[in-house]
Amino acid sequence: MNSFIHKAALMVVRDGRLLLCKKRRGGALILPGGKIEPGETPEQCVIREVREELGGIKVVNLSLVGSYEDVAARLHGEMHQRIRIELYQGELRGAPQPSAEIAELVWFGPEDNLENVAPSLRNKIIPDLRERGLL
Repeated sequence: MNSFIHKAALMVVRDGRLLLCKKRRGGALILPGGKIEPGETPEQCVIREVREELGGIKVVNLSLVGSYEDVAARLHGEMHQRIRIELYQGELRGAPQPSAEIAELVWFGPEDNLENVAPSLRNKIIPDLRERGLL
């Protein structure tokens, strides 16, 4: 069964490296962010998820980078889910620390293996950010 997941995520780049997260249950590296709750704007979702996942820090100066649609990372054997990600760029106020379901933070660079990232990052987001000179 095909289903659609709508998420909002944050892009933070420092020294040419993109901040990614690894969940406690394992899996591919993902952007900080999550599912948009009913009645919540994508911007509100990013602010809430960053606070939860990155140790209570704030994100400011949000601006929309783009919307991306692709195959979702594999969850519980489900391979056919689609995901739409509203990607925002912003600044972190404080030092990010893994929190909630996040086990580890990774500053992903050009030499790192794209096979370790979620399909939407590998197929759409990272190539677009590189093409636009944002990464």
